[in-house]
Amino acid sequence: MKHTRFIGLLSCAAVVFFLSSCGGNETAKTSTVDSAAVADSAAKAEAAAKAARTIVTTPENMVVVTHKVANYTKWLPAYDAHDSARLANGIHSYVIGRGFLDSNMVMVVLKIDDTAKAKAMLKDPNLKKLMQKSGVIGEPMISMFVATWQDTATIGAKLRSRTTFTVKDWDTWVKGFEEGKQERLDNGITDRVIGHELNDNKKVTLVTAVLDTAKAFAYYKSDALKKRREATGVVGEPVRFLFRIAKRY
Repeated sequence: MKHTRFIGLLSCAAVVFFLSSCGGNETAKTSTVDSAAVADSAAKAEAAAKAARTIVTTPENMVVVTHKVANYTKWLPAYDAHDSARLANGIHSYVIGRGFLDSNMVMVVLKIDDTAKAKAMLKDPNLKKLMQKSGVIGEPMISMFVATWQDTATIGAKLRSRTTFTVKDWDTWVKGFEEGKQERLDNGITDRVIGHELNDNKKVTLVTAVLDTAKAFAYYKSDALKKRREATGVVGEPVRFLFRIAKRY
């Protein structure tokens, strides 16, 4: 009788232990799932925050110099050797691009601290002599502009398009341009820099990255882009320069 009672108590204890163990495992599983969900949510939030940090909306003054060189590999060391003089005038090398159709067509983009100093240096006769000595052919095209919006995120696509054009009204153009963002993405184009000439916001500078050349090149010729330009007040035909990024500073 005592033996039977002992066996019964032992069985009950085993059942309680089994149920407790199952409940413990379920709690552990739930905790693991919750932890994974929290980690995933945190990772997404961090990615979104990181993406937001690449957008620069503080206006930044820049100068773009475009010219042809006899030989790029000989020109570049001569350009870099003159860097100390540029820095002394508050001019910082930013990006060098090489033409998509002609790799000896070079575009130099620089950031400037003081527009007056930059203008004085760009007009210095000695600069022209140095450029000619380094192998620059012909008259360089120089423009100063204010970058009002930039996406500084690093992306794989190296092909860029710099387009300059005139608009009737800056604010109207910006609004219409922003509305066309998805259309550009659908056609293999993503925005990189938006800005306008230093003292004239009707002279627009736009830099985009080409993610899909077939789609982008077709879009450049499309009626859809023509209509969007008309709707946003673009005057005349834009001038486009396709280039590949050769160096970043």
